[in-house]
Amino acid sequence: MAAIGNRGTVTEASGFDPEADAQKLHQAMKGNGTDEAVITEILPHRTIAQRQHIKEAFKQAVGKDLADELSSELSGNFRKVVLGLLMLAPVYDAHELMTAMKGAGTEEACLIDILASRSNAEIKTINATYKTQYGKDLEEDVRGGTSGMFQRVLISLVTPGRNESDSVDEAQVVQDAKDLYDAGEARWGTDEVKFLTVLCVRNQNHLLRVFEEYKKISGRDIEESIKREMSGSLADVFLAIVKCVKNKHAFFAERLYESMKGLGLTDTVLNRIMVSRAEIDMLDIKAQFLNMYGESLPSFIQGDTSGDYRKILLELCGGD
Repeated sequence: MAAIGNRGTVTEASGFDPEADAQKLHQAMKGNGTDEAVITEILPHRTIAQRQHIKEAFKQAVGKDLADELSSELSGNFRKVVLGLLMLAPVYDAHELMTAMKGAGTEEACLIDILASRSNAEIKTINATYKTQYGKDLEEDVRGGTSGMFQRVLISLVTPGRNESDSVDEAQVVQDAKDLYDAGEARWGTDEVKFLTVLCVRNQNHLLRVFEEYKKISGRDIEESIKREMSGSLADVFLAIVKCVKNKHAFFAERLYESMKGLGLTDTVLNRIMVSRAEIDMLDIKAQFLNMYGESLPSFIQGDTSGDYRKILLELCGGD
């Protein structure tokens, strides 16, 4: 894996001057209405760390909070993206999770996207950040906002205990593949706990071998079996785990495609992936998208969005 930040479309701005950026943003919000072009020119072209310096400079120069000011000046999806860009990564993840569980109904796609794709270290930080920001435990909120086996899988994912070594125990691989087969295809009804134990605990290299072995035993791809054996959010979360293990960039590319194709996912999915992956692996996600769908991500965004929202997403996408 490339070092974090190396595969992002957002990179450090050279000759960075946070005071000048803060002044430009202040000017853009003065008087009647807001000059959105200035915001789009600055924020997507600064890293998360640089944006924190802009926030500090703004507070010193203006005596107000930049996020609060932008929040009251902007609206819609453009506002959501801009506010997301101003947050540190774990703060953004925690905010998205909290928002997904707020009010009536839970946005399952958000819980799945974040919890199935983050590392142990990231999950630990998200847990701590959630507690600091909202004064309660993420696990408690997940418990309150979900139920059944889906809830149990999410709680396992919120508990950062996945094995992250590279080691593969071949005897265990065969046993795991057999357990998954016995828990699903080979019986009437599905023993979902077995899927949870294997998919939420084992390391990536081990699971890739389990998937190969599973195919030999069952004659099916593990994803196909999950779709046959389960449905709804439970199938979605297990599929997300499998896809992230196989190829995380392809997982995000598929989510982007589904969100813009109107396949049951919404703008919130599009916003979240564009904001959270821009500095990490957007270049790889773009390459996967082109490879999988034969059309570039920017041209897809161009066709699916409009106005300032479209402009800022295209900046985050880094063009063709």
